[in-house]
Amino acid sequence: MTAPTATTALLTLSHGSRHPEAAANVMALTHAAGELAGAPATAAHLEFNDPPLDEAARSLAAQGVREAVVVPLLFTEGYHQRIDVPAALAQASAASGVRLHQARGLGTGEDMARLLAERVPEGTDTVLLYSVGSSDERANAAVADLARRVGELTGCTAKVAYATRGEREPVGSDGNQEVVVPLFVSPGLLLDRLDEDAGHRGGESRQVLPPLGEALAGIVSHRYAEVAHA
Repeated sequence: MTAPTATTALLTLSHGSRHPEAAANVMALTHAAGELAGAPATAAHLEFNDPPLDEAARSLAAQGVREAVVVPLLFTEGYHQRIDVPAALAQASAASGVRLHQARGLGTGEDMARLLAERVPEGTDTVLLYSVGSSDERANAAVADLARRVGELTGCTAKVAYATRGEREPVGSDGNQEVVVPLFVSPGLLLDRLDEDAGHRGGESRQVLPPLGEALAGIVSHRYAEVAHA
C-alpha cells in the first residue's frame, strides 16, 4: 500500500444511531480530532445517519483530496469492524477515486482504559462499564477485560453490562457510590434508557456519566497518525 501523503484527510466512520443528537456529536469529535492531527476532517456513518462513507469520500474528492485515513469509531473487533468497515472502504474508494487507508478502531487498549479511569470521580466505590454488546463473545470478553483494567486503575470494584442483552445491574442499598461509564461515542437510544432507569431509582447512589464524545479526540488523532505518519 502506498504511504499516505502529508495532505491526507481524516475520516471518522461511526456505526450510526437513530438518536437525534448522535451525528452532531460525532462531527464535533471529528473536528476536534482533526485539529489535533492538523488534518482536514469529516465524519461518515455505516447506517442511520448521513453521509455514508462513499458520499463523504466523494465530497473530499470534490475538494481536491486524494487520500484519507478512515478511523472506525468502534470499540471492539466485532462484525462491523471486521466485515462492514473494509467493505464500506472498498466501495467508497471505488466510487470516489479517493485512496482510503483503514486505521485501527478506538479499541479496548491501555489508552482507552486510562481515558475511562480519568472520568471516574473520586469517592466512587463501583464502576459499571456499560457497553452496547455484541453477538461475538470475543468482543464482549474484550469489554469485560477493559472493565477489569479500569477497576485496577481506579481502585474500584468493576462490573460490566451489555445494553443489547437487556441487562440491568441492581444498585445496592449499602450506601456505595456507583458510577456508570458508558462505552458510547455519542448519545444513543440505548443510553437514554439507562438514564431513564437511573432516574427511577429513588435516590439510590448511581451516577451515569455522559458519552465519551470529544474526550476521544486524542485517541482518534493517534489512530490517524499511526497510518498517516507511518
